[in-house]
Amino acid sequence: MKANIGLIGLAVMGQNLVLNMNDHGFKVAVYNRTTSTVDEFLEGPAKNTLVVGTHSLEELVDSLASPRIVMLMVKAGDVVDQYIDKLVPLLSAGDIIVDGGNSLFTDTNRRTAGLKEKNINYIGTGVSGGEEGARHGPSIMPGGNQAAWATVKPIFQAISAHVDGDPCCEWVGDNGAGHYVKMVHNGIEYGDMQLICEAYQLLSEGLGLSADEMHEIFTEWNQGELSSYLIEITSNILAYKDEDGLPLVDKILDTAGQKGTGKWTGINALDLGIPLTLIGESVFARCLSAQKSERVRAAQVLPKHDQSFSGDKQAMITAIRDALYAAKIISYAQGFRLMREASKEYNLSLNYGEIALMWRGGCIIRSQFLNDIKKAYDGNPDLENLLLADFFVEAISKADAGWRKAVVLGIELGIPTPAFSSALAYYDGYRTERLPANLLQAQRDYFGAHTYERTDKPRGEFFHTDWTGHGGKTASSTYTV
Repeated sequence: MKANIGLIGLAVMGQNLVLNMNDHGFKVAVYNRTTSTVDEFLEGPAKNTLVVGTHSLEELVDSLASPRIVMLMVKAGDVVDQYIDKLVPLLSAGDIIVDGGNSLFTDTNRRTAGLKEKNINYIGTGVSGGEEGARHGPSIMPGGNQAAWATVKPIFQAISAHVDGDPCCEWVGDNGAGHYVKMVHNGIEYGDMQLICEAYQLLSEGLGLSADEMHEIFTEWNQGELSSYLIEITSNILAYKDEDGLPLVDKILDTAGQKGTGKWTGINALDLGIPLTLIGESVFARCLSAQKSERVRAAQVLPKHDQSFSGDKQAMITAIRDALYAAKIISYAQGFRLMREASKEYNLSLNYGEIALMWRGGCIIRSQFLNDIKKAYDGNPDLENLLLADFFVEAISKADAGWRKAVVLGIELGIPTPAFSSALAYYDGYRTERLPANLLQAQRDYFGAHTYERTDKPRGEFFHTDWTGHGGKTASSTYTV
């Protein structure tokens, strides 16, 4: 009996996906560039399973039932292209290549189109949930050539997480749609993590709470509207003790890494002209954390003023919770607004309610909150911004006062809250009928003759003023500042 699917790349994610597939009755053939890893896998985690080991790409392809499905779980970028180039001569018309890594969506666009010309179907799919999700049920976001979906659907939906009986896996859209949605997912993940970290710093440095006290707070928060995987693991982290009985989190160096997907989200938002301020600040916060030695030197030259909190601690804890919830709403509102613009710009035809459903289980940002997003889009599929949905209007209004108190606390004590603060600035800007961009346009017209529109004239009519009396009447039409 031939294998149902082949998988290349036996790092932890790849191995766990294979074991997940095996648990659901699928026969999987595996290959790894370092072939000894194949043998170790078969003698270790995959022992006494249906998994088939192969030691060459030719052997892998020959072991598969037709139409052949080959899934790549390798490093994004050139490595994916290298494997595609090696696989194409071995495959037949109608066979399928799946890229399950964190590839840039434009690469997936290119690969889907290129392979279609060779009669090979291509799927670029986001897989979220980390090692645990891959093993027991991730969120899977497939896109690419829809002709391949019917073939891979039974496998992907079987191994994905399920919530209320629904698989956290559905077809996202053509070309790079799956990887685009995964990119935005990861951007929101950056935002969620940064928001939690800012709440943690306000609680620890601002209010002087211990790790054990914060563990109790996050445990309580996880029972309510903030209930999520990231809040849950934060609670667990704060309770974890090192060998000496002291909190391990206090001994971890404060320099954060990143793999690029948050940065890609920010770059794409700039390309599309969508304010993604919270996620952008979350990426920059990681960049600033990496400047550890420079920050240590700066702390000696630029010391904080000596001030401590002297108010009602319990009330401030509630305010910090409100800030976390309100800013989280902003993060998702910005992320879904970006997807709305991308759907229009790239013709992706994204279903935002279905995306929220796919994120409810398995993935890193899974939370109770996503049910409310699904309901908002069920009520209005053309919703411009989540902030305009009745549920979120009420939720953010209730949290508004506490949100501001938490940001002021950070300002007064010199504790950075870039995500809390930028989210609040976006919220205030979004609900401001008249922004100071009128002055900005006057400045642009003054120094560059870039023209402006007028409040007393129809939109689309542009005017230029000779502000100095010797600047001329010709408007700029060759460049934009």
